[in-house]
Amino acid sequence: MPETYWTVRWPDGVEQRCYSPSSVVGELFSPGQSYPMDEFLSRARTAMERASARVEKKYGYFCTAASAQLAEIEQSAARFEGRDGAMVDCVSITQ
Repeated sequence: MPETYWTVRWPDGVEQRCYSPSSVVGELFSPGQSYPMDEFLSRARTAMERASARVEKKYGYFCTAASAQLAEIEQSAARFEGRDGAMVDCVSITQ
C-alpha cells in the first residue's frame, strides 16, 4: 500500500499536490487527463474513501489523512462553484 502523491491543476492554473495513503488514485485518475469538476470530485471522493478503507483493513483504523485531503480538495473546488465547463487536470501521480 504505497503512499502516493498526485498533483492536480485547477481551472485557474493553480497546482495542488495531494496525498493518498494508497496507490488507489492511479485506478481513478490518469496523468495528462482532464476531468469535468463534478466527475473529478466524484473520483476524488471514491479514491479517498477506498484509500481510507485499505488503511482500515490493514491497520484497524480509518486514515484521517485521507479524510483531511478530501476536505482540502473540496475546499479548493468550492472556488469554482457555478463555473460551467470547469475542468481539473491530473498533472502527475508518483509513489
